[in-house]
Amino acid sequence: MVDVLIGLQWGDEGKGKIVDYLAADYDIIARFQGGPNAGHTLYVKGEKVVLRTIPSGVFHEKALNLIGNGVVIDPVTLKEEIENLKRLGLHLEQSLFISHKAHLILPTHRALDVASEQSKGKEKIGSTLKGIGPAYMDKTGRNGLRVGDILAADWMERYERLKEKHLQMLRLYGDMPDWEAWESGFFEAIAYLRTLNIVNGEYWLNNHIAQGKKVLAEGAQGSMLDVDYGTYPFVTSSNTITAGVCTGLGVAPSQIREVYGITKAYCTRVGGGPFPTELHDANGERLRAAGNEFGAVTKRPRRCGWIDLVALRYAVMLSGVTRLIVTKADVLDSFEDLQAAVAYKIRDKETQEFPFDICSADIEPVYKHFKGWSFPISSCTSSEQLPEAFRAYCLFVEKYLQTRIQFISNGTGREQLLTLF
Repeated sequence: MVDVLIGLQWGDEGKGKIVDYLAADYDIIARFQGGPNAGHTLYVKGEKVVLRTIPSGVFHEKALNLIGNGVVIDPVTLKEEIENLKRLGLHLEQSLFISHKAHLILPTHRALDVASEQSKGKEKIGSTLKGIGPAYMDKTGRNGLRVGDILAADWMERYERLKEKHLQMLRLYGDMPDWEAWESGFFEAIAYLRTLNIVNGEYWLNNHIAQGKKVLAEGAQGSMLDVDYGTYPFVTSSNTITAGVCTGLGVAPSQIREVYGITKAYCTRVGGGPFPTELHDANGERLRAAGNEFGAVTKRPRRCGWIDLVALRYAVMLSGVTRLIVTKADVLDSFEDLQAAVAYKIRDKETQEFPFDICSADIEPVYKHFKGWSFPISSCTSSEQLPEAFRAYCLFVEKYLQTRIQFISNGTGREQLLTLF
């Protein structure tokens, strides 16, 4: 049995905290896509912890954690992350497993990412410059190196072949980033990676499922960054929706049961790309300040806006979401009036469908207004204490999305999660 947890917006929805909360009920937490641009933030014993590659179940002793084949791994980042967790008293030798088929990010992948993004000028897509896009390009181009390759006798020959291909491409850009400065750290991390539990991920996972183990598949980024269904070309390089679980972990669709979809009570986005409900006024600044909207990994300020129910319903449909989770609801406490986009107006025509070419569409959001609750819902310890105005907001969202809200996150603490049903 596999349950799935995904973000429904442009990432940064608060997946780390929710996975950490749910992990107590699962035997295995498995990351199925993405790379070290993911920043899943948890607060453990009052300390902020950002997980980039490692699944968010590592703080639960009984849980095993799998980095699936759909993930691209920067060995340097992974090594740093494991060492940081050791300083918190976590030793992952027995609980962390890595799929043979997960692809590697090389120093020259990072160099290609930097050179490519710089060459775009005003057309930048907002890459985090961590080599993720180029690594996925090599994967689909059938040139990539996988974790299992580091165990091969001719590993260095394979590495040099791919590196030379990258250097030929880099010469076309002119200015070449100093990738050589990153190479020694890369090989140190490769040696470290060889000491970890490298497994046939699909067999490992399916064998556990056959034994009745409960699996939570953890996504990275968000549904609106899906390479097929997101705001293309301002997307990530993997499938961030439920469909990515099957290819990213090697499990059959019939194994999937519940799908948890996470959304903020408003919208944010980092980097370029369309954002129909973005606010360029004082309300946008208030949301950014109240929500501390800066990237967990990149530190970039996030663009902020009202909740977009058109995009949200689209994401719910694509992934078959069965349980909604609304995070950062407390950020809206001080707003006297709220808005939610319930339709788009494009060329004077109103629609509730997400458009094909959203980058070119001139979208005017159609808003529904809500009365604010002017109450610190972070102080609520049960759903019965939630103010009536907030309940009305949630009921409308449920009706529009035709999906029940199971949890409300009303603060950063692990315990600040209210159950609605």
